[in-house]
Amino acid sequence: MGCGRVGANLAQTLEEHGHSVAVIDQNPEAFRRLSGSFAGHKVTGLGFDRDTLVKAGIDDAYGFAAVADGDNSNILAARVARETYKIENVVARIYDPHRAEIYQRLGIPTVATVRWTAHQVLRRLLPLGATDEFRDSSGQLTLAQVDVHSGWVGRPVTQLEAAAGVRVAYLTRYGDGVLPDTTTVLQENDVVHVMARVDALPHVERVLTAEPGVSE
Repeated sequence: MGCGRVGANLAQTLEEHGHSVAVIDQNPEAFRRLSGSFAGHKVTGLGFDRDTLVKAGIDDAYGFAAVADGDNSNILAARVARETYKIENVVARIYDPHRAEIYQRLGIPTVATVRWTAHQVLRRLLPLGATDEFRDSSGQLTLAQVDVHSGWVGRPVTQLEAAAGVRVAYLTRYGDGVLPDTTTVLQENDVVHVMARVDALPHVERVLTAEPGVSE
């Protein structure tokens, strides 16, 4: 639902990956954002209206993305798809970060546009810290990329885990993903991705962005 820049790009990307796609927008002019080669179904209407959803093929849908401009319409449409049509793979774009947290706790995955953008900008302004990459549906657990003080280089990954109280999910090493084990040692330029509790992130940042032993 929503054929703005995000919706049009999402629809075309899904189609390029071999999926059948239906796009819903209440403004028929919005479909001009789709390329001329787009072969998906274009449905004019409200994305939370049941007749519109049925016309778009909701009964056979594998997933539903609500990426219109309004938070209210996105969350309403996502709830209808999840609760009425039992679609398991549902996601809603939410601009208000506080609302996004609430709906995450209700079990509706959200993309908090404002918060995500702010994190990306902050990462470029202030390199040291943590950036959310994924949150579970409860909003309590996060997969985060964490900047690590150079003093941790050469130390076992298990030592980082013990000091910060996290699980190192994987490392990005020279562009490749590395699943660490008990023998893995942190190398220079490794990018560290950890699983942690959201409320523990300040502690994780404090420990890992400081020289080992300083903040413990």
